[in-house]
Amino acid sequence: MIILLLILIAIVAFACWFYRHQQLLKDRAHLMREAIHNRDFTFHLPVKGLFFGERALQEALNDMGKNIRTLVAQKEVESWQRLTRVLTHEIMNATAPISSISQAYLNNPQIKGSIYEEGIRAIFETAGGLSNFVDSYRKFTSLQEPELNPVHLLSFFQNIKTLYPQMEWHIDLPADIQITADENMLRQVMINLVKNAIEAKAKEMDVRWKEGLFISNNGAPIPADVSREIFIPFFTTKQSGCGIGLSLSRQMMLKQGIELKLAETPISGYPVTFLFIFNN
Repeated sequence: MIILLLILIAIVAFACWFYRHQQLLKDRAHLMREAIHNRDFTFHLPVKGLFFGERALQEALNDMGKNIRTLVAQKEVESWQRLTRVLTHEIMNATAPISSISQAYLNNPQIKGSIYEEGIRAIFETAGGLSNFVDSYRKFTSLQEPELNPVHLLSFFQNIKTLYPQMEWHIDLPADIQITADENMLRQVMINLVKNAIEAKAKEMDVRWKEGLFISNNGAPIPADVSREIFIPFFTTKQSGCGIGLSLSRQMMLKQGIELKLAETPISGYPVTFLFIFNN
């Protein structure tokens, strides 16, 4: 009788544990489904407490999310590149004859000193300004291939720090941490982030490593509606901005297998945090 009771207790305990375990798997499936529905592929669910088969499956799903995130970012950049290429081509085709004809008129003795000169000069200068504007975007579609080499991060950021002595720097990196990257491209990206921080009235920069590189500043926070657009080419909130800096920075990083994104949760004490995720 006692043995049957113990067996019954064991069966009930196993059934309860099995039910909780299945509920855990169901919750995981729901979380991943919601993440994919919201186009958020940053999920990374823990594997502790899973059987070896379930653990392997969860690790594969975590890796798949990372790969999808990278592919989506790459396809997004490629789409903007194609659009930019078409726009720059069409704009240049339209402005070239305007610039040429207006310059010819300005060189005509009958136009010089006439009531038409000022208007024609305005047309010429506007066409020239538009051509220069388009030229600045051509580099977005014609980046050179990166030269990947080991980069010692602590030394790298000490050098960046010397360029901006007016900023207070907090650098918390392991002494031996290295990444594989194009150092020149990485420097351009970091300089762009620091310049943006200065324009946002930041006085401090924070650099730290935690399963990725976190670059933070204490400048003005980026509004939620703006944060979704900051990596889109041509988008800018600055009166004198051209909207190429962050989109170009993101493209340079993606070419190196590194994803650049705005962290959803900034580092404590800093309103703005950018995250570099290394997939190489």
